[in-house]
Amino acid sequence: MAWQVLIQSDVELYVTITKLLDEADVELHWWKGLTPDPDTDFDVIDAIYAYGHFSVTRELMLKCPRLKIVANFGVGCDHIDQVAAQELGIPVGNTPGVLDETTADLTWALLLAAARNVVCGDEFARGPDFLKYDASFMLGQQVTGGTIGIIGLGRIGYQVAKRAVGFDMPILYHNRGRNERAEADFGATWVPLDELLERADFIALNMPLTDATTGMIGAREFDLMKPTAVVVNAARGPVWDQPALLASLRAGHLHAAATDVTYPEPLRRDDEILGEKRLVVLPHLGSATLQTRDAMAKMSVENLLAGLEGRDVPHRIV
Repeated sequence: MAWQVLIQSDVELYVTITKLLDEADVELHWWKGLTPDPDTDFDVIDAIYAYGHFSVTRELMLKCPRLKIVANFGVGCDHIDQVAAQELGIPVGNTPGVLDETTADLTWALLLAAARNVVCGDEFARGPDFLKYDASFMLGQQVTGGTIGIIGLGRIGYQVAKRAVGFDMPILYHNRGRNERAEADFGATWVPLDELLERADFIALNMPLTDATTGMIGAREFDLMKPTAVVVNAARGPVWDQPALLASLRAGHLHAAATDVTYPEPLRRDDEILGEKRLVVLPHLGSATLQTRDAMAKMSVENLLAGLEGRDVPHRIV
């Protein structure tokens, strides 16, 4: 008898995932709305495969008495009630490590785009007003030699720091604990958060979303930053206060900002933050390369099948 897997996805599944699941001995129960199909038989569900940002709640897990595994496509699992999963003895698997370099690349793409007015420049160059070259127009911030401050120097933050070395940048970082490897490899210096915000020319947010990091960067923190600073969010939308960011940009306090993530995600189409020219916004592309997404698909399906078969889940977080 085939394993019964509840697929949670509000978008079309990545083709590699579909192929791998088709090859496995599973029967899929699709859930693409805000609520499950009324005909869903939770009593037969053996696994939940989370693709996107559906919430895997305690209530949902309790509805599935045969549940053996929650497999997440991605490393961030803040949408999964991990405390409940641990209490219920349900393993949760994610895809760590595989997206570190890709997400660091994207962090740098955002940093460079915001610092050097790449998006606004592209729009202007294509528009009707670019009729002559003006050497005093659209001046950005020089990246090479500037000080970078990394908040959350974990696996992804380490890769961000590695790339900063090529730009001859002093590296400051703030973590709950020291990253001695980054200190030894790149000369990174741990500093208190306020000192980092005051000294850094470029600030990269790469921390996980937790109770402690939710709203970590708000109006007070933006006020501590240099008026020439560039701040980049490649973490999760709620780690900063979006209205406070918008107010800071409108007041001319920051040079620019860039983000791959928002809250809600996606933003409402009439959200006023979308009209801010000095903010670069991407639709959550941090791990969006063919190579990385293929690797993530394989890891997440490996977790799924291991849990179904009662084997150790290779990439288990709880």
